[in-house]
Amino acid sequence: MPELPEVETVMRGLAPAMEGKRIARADIRREGLRWPFPENLSARLEGKRVQRLRRRAKYILADLDSGESAIIHLGMSGRMLIGAGEPAKHDHIVLDMEGGTRIAFNDARRFGMFDLAATDALDSHRMLAGIGPEPLGNTFDAEYLKARFTGRKTPVKSALLDQKTVAGLGNIYVCEALWRARIDPRLPVGKLGAARIEALVPTIRDVLGEAIDAGGSSLKDYRQADGELGYFQHAFAVYGREGEPCKSEGCSGIIKRIVQSGRSTFLCPHCQQQA
Repeated sequence: MPELPEVETVMRGLAPAMEGKRIARADIRREGLRWPFPENLSARLEGKRVQRLRRRAKYILADLDSGESAIIHLGMSGRMLIGAGEPAKHDHIVLDMEGGTRIAFNDARRFGMFDLAATDALDSHRMLAGIGPEPLGNTFDAEYLKARFTGRKTPVKSALLDQKTVAGLGNIYVCEALWRARIDPRLPVGKLGAARIEALVPTIRDVLGEAIDAGGSSLKDYRQADGELGYFQHAFAVYGREGEPCKSEGCSGIIKRIVQSGRSTFLCPHCQQQA
């Protein structure tokens, strides 16, 4: 499932084609994806100007001049693609922008979502309410994490995947950040200590920034808005590298895969210590 860097990359790719432009035609080609589309979706989109595109957690938000915003989640296989020509198979929403650019929401497995809500009420939307601070924003800092982690026994990886703790982080980038910070993903957050938390915050920011610069990670379905692959998967230090040597200089460890809460976690047992 696309994580923060992938969603940010798609949003940035769509912005030149959508921001400041009206939706000339909205072709809604099925009744819904993971959930039904909102009523009268085509009429509520057509003729509306996209004032701004932005990202919140793993959602793309398109603020319209009608006072509503489109809420888009790519799900497991969703893509927002800029193209031309006839709609392709699995193009479930096709937006023709003024000037002729076509935007298609393609989702083969139909786990994505597209909703509309009042822009000034987005924080209370069922998919956005209670989401934590953005990891690239100013409110995500060591003091925040210290307060959030104090006295808790939750494993650090699980805590970072909790969208109420921090927005947009997913399995790939938490594994990579914890490896860089030399933190065992099983370590209870209450035992992290101030120094390790202070080092973890910039490490998370660095991993996300590098992934965004690389266009995200393409493991299966993900594509950028122009259809190109992301390239950060070539820089993975631990994710998906079970049985391979650790990339840390001077380390003799072998990358190990464990399961936490039903999900794969990759780590170097030599580098990433619980102490």
